[in-house]
Formats: sequence, C-alpha cells, structure tokens
Amino acid sequence: MSSDLAQAIVNQAKQDLREDLLPKLYRCLELLSDKEIWWRANENTNSVGNLILHLCGNVRQWIISGLGQQPDTRRRDKEFTERGPVPCDELMHRLEETIEEAIEVLDDLQPQTFLNQHSIQVYEVTGLYAILHVLQHFAYHTGQIIYMTRMTKNIDLKFYQL
Repeated sequence: MSSDLAQAIVNQAKQDLREDLLPKLYRCLELLSDKEIWWRANENTNSVGNLILHLCGNVRQWIISGLGQQPDTRRRDKEFTERGPVPCDELMHRLEETIEEAIEVLDDLQPQTFLNQHSIQVYEVTGLYAILHVLQHFAYHTGQIIYMTRMTKNIDLKFYQL
C-alpha cells in the first residue's frame, strides 16, 4: 500500500473519530443525566453508559493493542455488566483519552501495517480491516446512543448543525 493512500486512510479515520463521532457522543452525554445514562429498558439491553464503555474497550483492543502493540487489558464482559453510575464527566474523559491514544497509534503506523496480518480477539485481520472495523463499530453504536438520547429526551437532535 502506498504511503499516500495509508496517510489518507489515517487522516479520514482521525477526522471521523475526533471531529464527527466524538462530538455527537458528547452532545448526547451532555443532554442526559447520570441516571438516564445508566438506564436500561430491561436486562437484555445496554445503557448509554455501557455502550460508551464498550466503545472504549473496542478501540483499545483493535487499535491501541491490536495495531499499537500495547498490552490487551480489555475486560469485555465488564463493559456490559457495569451498572454505574460512572459519572458523565468520567465517561467523556475515558472516551476522549481512548480516542487520543488511538490517534497517536494511527499517526505512528507504517504503510505495511495496513496489509500485515494482526491477531485481534480471535481474528486474523489486516491493519486496514482493523481500522475500518473500529470506524464502522463506533458509528453503529453512536447511532444507537443518538437514538436512545432522542427517545429519552423526546427531541430532534440535528447534528448537521454542530
């Protein structure tokens, strides 16, 4: 893979995470009380808080550990069993810290990393797949959080105005 193409992918991933998805999550968290952040419709669903923890765990495992070769300390089950309330400010801090660490890893990637195989969770994937997986996964759960916020607050969030 050419270094220009690799750099373009990294730049787009950083922009999507930092300038598009993260502000949307911040806006949702700002609108919700701690009680609303940890509310679940039933025991088979996740709260907004659980999804934020899950996003942090996924980014850490796939980018920071998987591509950045940091130790994998993820405890995936804890992301879903947590009942909180981890305060909103702490959730936002964890999320921002995770994204910034991931961006540091992305900035340091060599072009060959995109095509090399990496063992992440139980998968053997290319570095490019790992980056695309994280973006898709992050966007998916961001959409869920937006929907949950809209339903909780009975409002129309217009993110194109951010």
